[in-house]
Amino acid sequence: MAGPLDGIRIVDLTTMISGPFATMILADQGAEVIKIERPAGGDHTRQVADRRGGMAASFLNNNRGKRSVTLDLKDAGGRDAALRLMREADVVVQNFRPGAAERLGLGEAAVREVAPGIVYASISGFGFAGEWAGRPVYDPLIQALSGLAAVQGGESGRPRLVRTILPDKVTAIQAAQAITAALLQRARTGRGSHVQLSMLDTVVAFLWSSDMAGQTFVGDEEEDAVDGATGAAEGGAADRDAPAQDYVELIYRTQDGFMAVSAHTDATWAGLSRAAGRPDWLRDPRFATVAARETHKADRLALTQEVLGTDTTESWLARLAAEDVPCAPALSRGQMIRHPQIAATGIVARIAHPQAGPIRQARPPAAFDGALAPGRPAPRLGEDTRAVLARAGYAPAEIDALIARGVATEAQEGEP
Repeated sequence: MAGPLDGIRIVDLTTMISGPFATMILADQGAEVIKIERPAGGDHTRQVADRRGGMAASFLNNNRGKRSVTLDLKDAGGRDAALRLMREADVVVQNFRPGAAERLGLGEAAVREVAPGIVYASISGFGFAGEWAGRPVYDPLIQALSGLAAVQGGESGRPRLVRTILPDKVTAIQAAQAITAALLQRARTGRGSHVQLSMLDTVVAFLWSSDMAGQTFVGDEEEDAVDGATGAAEGGAADRDAPAQDYVELIYRTQDGFMAVSAHTDATWAGLSRAAGRPDWLRDPRFATVAARETHKADRLALTQEVLGTDTTESWLARLAAEDVPCAPALSRGQMIRHPQIAATGIVARIAHPQAGPIRQARPPAAFDGALAPGRPAPRLGEDTRAVLARAGYAPAEIDALIARGVATEAQEGEP
């Protein structure tokens, strides 16, 4: 039996997890997904460990049901071939760093010249504006910067990673839903929109549902469980004296706090080695390839922790960013809402609630043609009873009768 998205064609330019998992969800639902990969090695997940028959499990588990086409998108011929494929497509999905698709000649404007009604979806790490927008990103960095690691750390004050790449996967699910919503809008209006969402925005919105009560009421915020701009812990001596726990979870302890660093590729591992002043790491056979570094993960993480513990978080952020190594501070919830990148993306909005006063909430993480505003504030109990019943055809007297009998209620001033 054909899936519900049978007949929908998607050109997939994404790599790693968040984008490929999103498009695999759509492929599982019947869409034809054409995955465009670079000729030299393809998607990075093809190269990692846990392999059999020349195939990596990570690639297999995020690219089921797709077709693979290799094109060098930096070459004019490869770009033109990609645009020709997009001409017959319904959706294009890309997760390049912001601005990279435009430099390749595959940004929204260029694609719309050949496919005016296409749904163009962009997935980013840290968002599409602000100083962090163009930085490299991996899941642990989002866990750190979003406050998720602080939530996971609990009362210990020591940030800890969720032991799965939750931000990547939550973003993938959100992206798949937003793309289908955009396809529904196109079916109704004939117009294809630009769907934009970032991992950072998605996780902040994900947390807000259940973990940000202490930061919701403006003026009544809870104090942080973690002190200092870089996340210096208030945890006990037992936590401070447990270096094995520091590095095994990929949140590293610095001189004054905690941070996440992800150096998975050959280029980022080389950058980390330069920033750390350890050229010997590049000559060490344990770290010569992606697969070797995964096989010797404990050694790699222990050495990284040893080096990062010699300087402050802010110093390491500057040094690593200069080498284009993915990194981020591990922030508490209170620090997160004040971070410049959160302000730049606009994910956290202040809303004037008629009953609760000024509150802080996360806007929807997926934007459609730049529409970012959150919906109306949460209603008071029965606030819309009369209006909704009237729209359904009830006369005012009939509504009054339902309310008098207790079948329906309406909100009263001063009531929640």
